[in-house]
Amino acid sequence: MIEQTALQEEAQGFRDDVNRIREAVGKVIVGQDRVVECTITTLVAGGNVLLEGVPGLGKTELVKALSRVLDLDFKRIQFTPDLMPADIVGTKVMTTDQQGRYQFEFRRGPIFTQLLLADEINRATPKTQSALLETMQEMSVTVDGTTHQLKPPFFVLATQNPIEQEGTYALPEAQLDRFMLKVSVPFLNRAEMNEVMARTIVRRPLEIAKVTDGARLLALRDVLDKMVVADPIRDYAVRLVLATHGNSEYASETVRKYVRWGASPRASQALLRAARVRALTQGRVHVSFEDVRYFATEALQHRVLLNYDGQAENIRVADLIAELLKPARTPELLP
Repeated sequence: MIEQTALQEEAQGFRDDVNRIREAVGKVIVGQDRVVECTITTLVAGGNVLLEGVPGLGKTELVKALSRVLDLDFKRIQFTPDLMPADIVGTKVMTTDQQGRYQFEFRRGPIFTQLLLADEINRATPKTQSALLETMQEMSVTVDGTTHQLKPPFFVLATQNPIEQEGTYALPEAQLDRFMLKVSVPFLNRAEMNEVMARTIVRRPLEIAKVTDGARLLALRDVLDKMVVADPIRDYAVRLVLATHGNSEYASETVRKYVRWGASPRASQALLRAARVRALTQGRVHVSFEDVRYFATEALQHRVLLNYDGQAENIRVADLIAELLKPARTPELLP
């Protein structure tokens, strides 16, 4: 009983801190409530996020706002075709010591930060894109056999433009799978556009203060680890992922017709990690079926590959996932 009371108190502190972070970021970012919610959820859960949207929608400002609110180091890398892996992770250069002797010294690249914005990540070559793989998964960088640990918390927010594909390199499935969530950034409506104009042209002063720090963020992740997910909830997340595979007994006819390969086991982990965050922000210490469904589109859409028929008919993966989440879905998926 004492443990349950303590967990309830930690859950309340978790909810208060996340709400303060969201409110502070909301003072800078106009609209995009879903994008902000998904990004903060991923950050708190210890994952990485991929934002897909046209330029000028505030993706860079979102990361800058998070760095100020959380008091974390922030760096931005503009990915281009001529960018090399050493430009990201760093390289060894020859220097001289006080006695004039030559020596090699490791110069750290911009990846040695806490919040990293990988802007237009699909413009770099696959070799350069792969330089992020180890850092996103292992929280470390290996150069010439020496492993350098990154300072926690470490978070990658990558962006890509969905409408301009000339001169780009599509992210391989292995790297897409490293992102906990992929979020589509919608265009602003009339009221939001007017507010952006007022803030940028009229220059209304905006104050954004530090709300918490990296140590507290790591403490919030410890609270997540204490949450127990009931077996039926965990099994539902697994069945939802299996339903994206055409050869699975849980797949719908549409999935069997248009999907070449379904989501990976990491998708189940992403669903449950995001569900834990949502449950705590709702003031609960238990995960519900609705918590799992809430982030299903963002957790699954970049992990499902369409076959030739799906691509030819311009099938949207998000629509396939929405079908699996409908109340009239296959009985096998019912909670």
